[in-house]
Amino acid sequence: MLEWNRDEFSAFWESGERGVVYFYTPMCGTCQVAGKMLVVAEAALGDVSIGKMNLNYYPDLAQSFAIESVPCLLFVEGGRVAETLYAFHSVPYLLEKIKGYLRG
Repeated sequence: MLEWNRDEFSAFWESGERGVVYFYTPMCGTCQVAGKMLVVAEAALGDVSIGKMNLNYYPDLAQSFAIESVPCLLFVEGGRVAETLYAFHSVPYLLEKIKGYLRG
C-alpha cells in the first residue's frame, strides 16, 4: 500500500478512476490493525492499488469528505465518494467489499 501525498491523491481523484483510499493516523491502534488487514487484502487481490493518507497532514480532506473517525476507507469512482467504510471487521470482509466495489 503506497503512502500518497496531496499531488498523488489529486491526480487519482481527477483521473475519475475507481479506487480505494485509506485514511489513518499513526497513533491510532485500530488504524495499525486496519492497515495490516489492508496490506493482506491488497496482496490477495493482486492488481488493486490502495492509496493511504495520514490525516494528521490533511485535515482539510477530513473536512471535505466528512470523515468522522479513523480508520476510514473511501471507495471512489468518477471523482466522487461512492461509499465510506469505518468498520473493517476482518480480512475476508474487506476482500469481499473491495472485490464487490471494483466489479460494480
